[in-house]
Formats: sequence, structure tokens, C-alpha cells
Amino acid sequence: MLTIRKLVFEVIIGLVILAAVMLACAMFGSQDISFADVFDADTTDYQIFFKLRLPRVVLAGLVGAALAGCGVILQAILRNPLADPYILGVSSGAGLGVMLAVITGIGYNFLAGSAVTVCAFVGALGTVWLVWIIGYFTSGTQTTSLLLAGVVVNAFFSALIMFLTSIAQSHQVYSTIFWLMGNITEKPSPVLYSAGFLIIAGIVLLFIVSQRLNLLAFGRKQAQSLGVNITRVQFFAFAVSAFITAVAVSLSGLIGFVGLIVPHAVRLIVGPDHRRLLPLSAIAGAGFLVISDTISRTIVAPSQLPVGVITAIAGGPFFLILLARYSRKVSWYK
Repeated sequence: MLTIRKLVFEVIIGLVILAAVMLACAMFGSQDISFADVFDADTTDYQIFFKLRLPRVVLAGLVGAALAGCGVILQAILRNPLADPYILGVSSGAGLGVMLAVITGIGYNFLAGSAVTVCAFVGALGTVWLVWIIGYFTSGTQTTSLLLAGVVVNAFFSALIMFLTSIAQSHQVYSTIFWLMGNITEKPSPVLYSAGFLIIAGIVLLFIVSQRLNLLAFGRKQAQSLGVNITRVQFFAFAVSAFITAVAVSLSGLIGFVGLIVPHAVRLIVGPDHRRLLPLSAIAGAGFLVISDTISRTIVAPSQLPVGVITAIAGGPFFLILLARYSRKVSWYK
């Protein structure tokens, strides 16, 4: 039996491990720094640690937590083990927003490319709501129609992105290529505070409905017989997940597989109870992306790889294994 005390203990242990991982990863980079000097404001090590590496590590942790947490929710409400935040077209929507911003020159009208971030957020959020509207009004079987609508919208917007890329100038394409592959970069403190508040608040809201998600695992009829308003729960969970995903994608670009592989790995350890699975997956997702980003900025130092390349290398084989298991109708809740 899961108790509040046990859950709090597990979350605290997970947060302690995550803090240790983030601290260790912040010490690694193309330039060696001394732990004894990072707390001396007069040293270069202090500037590197607190101004460059730590904000980047924190951002990677927030994005990883958002994507993994949303992956748990989408797999639950869609009852599909292969679902992740990008299956509903959020990646193509964000990418289309970025391409439109860059080609029209909006991205150069504000400092630090902030307009690109805003356009990515609007594109991602608008796309998932378009998918929801199409799925909701075209079929009574909402989970199936959502998946199909996501595939169609994703394909259509991907075609538009390729068209815009073909007519864009070379410097415009180069400025977006890293973003489209997923890239973590340093962000100002106000951006980190705002993103952290929105993502953590969203995960807390999703945790509130985690018990109802457990009931959905038994099927629509069984959940309804137990008093669950399926449409309301799905709408709420989908809305919050879409918002969190849009925030994460607008800050980091298109980082795939985090929302797919992390929830499954955590499920193998802690089981299918979403009251444990959601917070622990968010913590594990944060650690996974922090480590992946550390690898991406050190493996070919002083150059850097897009972190999306690292997650794709790790997630590709895992996805194929899941696909093979799912095609053989192996229960993923066991």
C-alpha cells in the first residue's frame, strides 16, 4: 500500500539524488574548474559555474521533468505505451512557429531571440489544441481520434517546415537548425524562474488527478462505474500537459524520446501507480536530460552537439523494443 509518508520519502530521496547529479554535471565542461573556487566571487570559476553552467543545468532539469511528466500523462489518457509529448504534433507546431518567426524577421526584433521562443510556444500550444479539437469533434472514441489527428497534423506541419526551409536563406536555416534538433542554452534568471514555476505548478496539478488516471487504466466503462468523469479528467490532463510541453519546447527546441523512455524505465522500477510514477518520472527525466546535455557539451568539446541527438541515440533502440513488445500485445501495465 502506498502511503503519503512513503511517497514523500521516495520523492525526497529522488530530489537529493537529482541535486547531486546536477551539481556533478555543472562541474564538467570544456574548461576544468575547481570546486573550492566556485564560491569565490572574484574567480573565473565562479563566473563559469554560476553564470553559465548552473543555469544551463537547471534549464535541462526543468525541460526533462516537463517532458517525462507529460509522457506519463499522455500514455495514461491515450492508453498507448508509445505516446509521448510529440505524438500529438507539438514538435511540428513549435518548429513551424520558429520558421515563420525567422523567415519573417520577427526573431531579430528582440534581444536574445525572445520572439522565437514566444512563436515556438504559440505554435506548440496552438497545434495541440488543434489536434484536440479535431479529435474531439470527429470521433466518439477520443483516444484513437487524437492519435490519428496528431499524426496527420504533424505530417502536414512538417511539410510546411520543409517548404519554408527550402525557400529560406542559408543564414536563416543555420540559425534554426540547432533549435530543430533540440538544444539547451543558457537563459536569463527571470526566464528560469518563470519556466520553473509554470512547470512545477503544472506537475502538481497533474498529480492531483493521478488517482483518477489509475482508474482509467482499467478501461472507460470500469472508470465510469467508479464515478470518474472521463471527459473532464482527459480534458484537464491534456490541457495541463499541452501547456507544460509548450513551455518546455519553446525553451529547448525539439528534444525527443524523453517523454517515451523515462516513464517506461521508471514504471519498471516503481510500478504503474501514477501517484508514484508521475513525480518520480519527472525527477528521473530531469536527471536524464541533465546527463544527456552534459554529454552533448563535453563529448566533442569545445564544440557542442544538440542534446536532441544524444536523446535520440538513447531512445531509438528503446522505442524499437517497445514497438516490438506492443505489437505482440504484451501488457505494458504489468
